[in-house]
Amino acid sequence: MKVIVVGSGVAGLLAAVKAAAKHEVTLITKDVLGESNTHYAQGGIAAVTATDDSVAEHVQDTMYAGAGLCWQPAVETLCKQGPESMNELIRFGVEFDRAEASDKTAFALGMEGAHSHARILHVGGDATGAGISNALVQTLKRSKAQILEHTLVTDLILTETADVPKVTGVEVFSSEGIEALEADVVVLASGGAGQLYRHTTNPAVTTGDGVAIALRAGAVLADLEFYQFHPTALAVPGSFLISEAVRGEGAVLINNRGERFMQKIHPMAELAPRDVVARAIQQEMLAQGGEPVMLDATGLGAEFLNQRFPSITAACRNYGLNLAKQPIPVTPAAHYWMGGVATDSYGRTSIPGLFAVGEVACNGAHGANRLASNSLLESVVFADRCTEVLDQPWPANFDFARFRDQQPMRELAVDLSYDSHAPVVDRVELQTQMWDLVGLAREDLGLRQARKSIKGWRPQKRSKRLFTDYEDANLLDLAKAVTAAALARTESRGAHYRLDYPETNPDFARPITIRKA
Repeated sequence: MKVIVVGSGVAGLLAAVKAAAKHEVTLITKDVLGESNTHYAQGGIAAVTATDDSVAEHVQDTMYAGAGLCWQPAVETLCKQGPESMNELIRFGVEFDRAEASDKTAFALGMEGAHSHARILHVGGDATGAGISNALVQTLKRSKAQILEHTLVTDLILTETADVPKVTGVEVFSSEGIEALEADVVVLASGGAGQLYRHTTNPAVTTGDGVAIALRAGAVLADLEFYQFHPTALAVPGSFLISEAVRGEGAVLINNRGERFMQKIHPMAELAPRDVVARAIQQEMLAQGGEPVMLDATGLGAEFLNQRFPSITAACRNYGLNLAKQPIPVTPAAHYWMGGVATDSYGRTSIPGLFAVGEVACNGAHGANRLASNSLLESVVFADRCTEVLDQPWPANFDFARFRDQQPMRELAVDLSYDSHAPVVDRVELQTQMWDLVGLAREDLGLRQARKSIKGWRPQKRSKRLFTDYEDANLLDLAKAVTAAALARTESRGAHYRLDYPETNPDFARPITIRKA
């Protein structure tokens, strides 16, 4: 059977590698192979590999971070399959750091926020994503899969089968123009949408293409209001990520008076869940006139920092900062989308023939706030599970077990039409609106203002579109959807914080689903 995989992060690479053993696979990526969020992931990948740790505790930590919205069956699948997934990555050539160079059995395990144990495996100190990505790229190149680089998937092709639309291919845009590619199944693994926001740790390719094309095709989406802002991006152009693992090793956050402030906010201090730390930093920044707070890692020593965090140390040096000798300025930045295309525990979506895995998907494992380093794990686990069922018949009367257990609190329909006389959307203006009004802290008036602004733009006409115009059209559709979900959730939970509804409502521990009107 013909399988098209969209995206070349860890989820797409692994899905393509596994599927190519049995099927005719084409992997499509809009940049070069391996350019993705995965490549830039620093901290590591969470999995239970130590004898003093347990899957039950990993589940408990994930559920706690998810702020009451995680779907436990997905969490249990994620955590239980973690150890075997690490073994599979090793078989594909990933070389995780070891506790001792001579010890080939014990991993060097890092500690990160909201984890009860050190369970973060890493590669090259702080180059985990690149290590995993490079190994899978080489494995894929040795397979029979076809690879299409610099090719953007613009839409899904649907065919009516027994009155049910089924995915039968994709429309792509490249230097050769527009063309249609046939497929029996399509696997979306195209990552998140950090480019919705003015400040993001994500690379330029993260324009939410997979979620947008699924939305336009009629797929059900979920949890779009939950966008995680990483607490510590370097406060310089480009928002270089300063891994949570730095705080896990003992670095502390201080304000402009040199005072630690996280100890007053949460018992886990700097290692509290990401949403808690990010909001605390925002409050400190507001109190000091918008100036960034400082991350102080000077107590860790130059030798340790160079060995454990070589990439971060070098990046700071490029900006004239010495991580070992001075605190560095940090600020929150958009980092990870808990929401996405709704899937079951095998990556199946509401449209027959369409799978979604990795950050583009939403299976309920992350809830309202992802636990640190569970993102790479989710990509590996669910990409693997997806390939197990690619050639199986689509379940009759398919529905989502999660939504039976967690009855959606709202089911929204988003109008994707635009005024043909409106000005073409400017990406920077859109990103600024999203950052200011639909970002780390939200309230009704600002959300309504954002909705009005978004409605006042339109995408470029298809006949005139270049590569970035397609991306902008996707961002505009997604901005509508995220804003609608943020307006509908009148509470604060996890990564969704409402200034006008600061409390968490126990009755709202349910997802909001979205599809196009």
